[in-house]
Amino acid sequence: MQNLSARLRVYVRTGIPVLLWGPPGVGKTATVLALARSLRLPVETVIASIHEPSDFNGLPVVHDGGVRFAPPSWALRLAEAGQGILFLDEISNAPPAVQSALLRVILERVVGDLKLPDGITIIAAANPPDVATDGWNLKPPLANRMAHIQFTLNPQEWTEQFPAYWGEPPQVGDLREEVWLRARSLVAGFIRSRPHLLLRVPQTEEESGRAWPSPRSWDYASRLMAQVIQHGEPPVSALPYVVEVVGEGTGTEFIHWVENMDLPDPETLLAHPERLQLPPEGDKQYAILSSVVAAVVSRDGEKRWQSAWRVMAKAAEAGVDDIAGAVALQLARMQKPGYMPPPEIRAFVPLLRRANLLKE
Repeated sequence: MQNLSARLRVYVRTGIPVLLWGPPGVGKTATVLALARSLRLPVETVIASIHEPSDFNGLPVVHDGGVRFAPPSWALRLAEAGQGILFLDEISNAPPAVQSALLRVILERVVGDLKLPDGITIIAAANPPDVATDGWNLKPPLANRMAHIQFTLNPQEWTEQFPAYWGEPPQVGDLREEVWLRARSLVAGFIRSRPHLLLRVPQTEEESGRAWPSPRSWDYASRLMAQVIQHGEPPVSALPYVVEVVGEGTGTEFIHWVENMDLPDPETLLAHPERLQLPPEGDKQYAILSSVVAAVVSRDGEKRWQSAWRVMAKAAEAGVDDIAGAVALQLARMQKPGYMPPPEIRAFVPLLRRANLLKE
């Protein structure tokens, strides 16, 4: 996703329209919104499949004895901002008449009688024909006006970024940050052990109308799991909720996995990093190390932060460099002004430098 973000930045700089192809629920919208936040640009999301041609051609309005074509409010907001991103979602589900209306928007940057500023970038998203049963193929003139990127989902990369939610945690009631991180780390640990369950696109029309696992539905599951954790309830209490968002088989397997986790007390590990003993299973290793980071979040402080680095270094010495590195990225983002990194951070310097998280 970091590579995708870098590529999208190029299209923002050049002003070339770009189309993201990928199954529903994989995070296309989240990626575009995260890109807009990182660039500090306003973004207007327009779901093309639910609009009429007049929403792009403009509504005819009698004015001074003539007729003008009034643009919609989202176009006016972009024009007023002078720069930003127009995100056209579900473009392949838009009927041919709507696709024809989009030609002028994408080619000439004109909506109704309004010319959009040059600082507006157009990014679209579409579902592949094999999963968009109610969609249409893009018309050649429309397709030829955009660059095309295949949105690929890498489960390992997804699990590395999921606990910190790409730097923008969702606001869920009075949820404590450490609880939120704990729940998302459990989901990430489960997907690390069962990457095939990150996304399972339904194969039949009947299945498509039911709950099924995707990055979007796992996000929902983590929020529901966090509510259970916050209220001190056993993991099995989350079963009906998780099943309702990711499906019965996948949800039951996830809760069973959580119930059978035997994690050491993270406070003990922070006080005595040398006592770290990691099980052979990678998913459990990830859950243990993530619980240490969650403990630091719950009660922050320079000494606790430094001690967590010692735990990560101990894990790296034990030969689980990849998992320790993934969790270390979360820990690095927690560094506050004045925090002095301990010597143990040296083992992760190359990784932190590549992620632009190294504070020299």
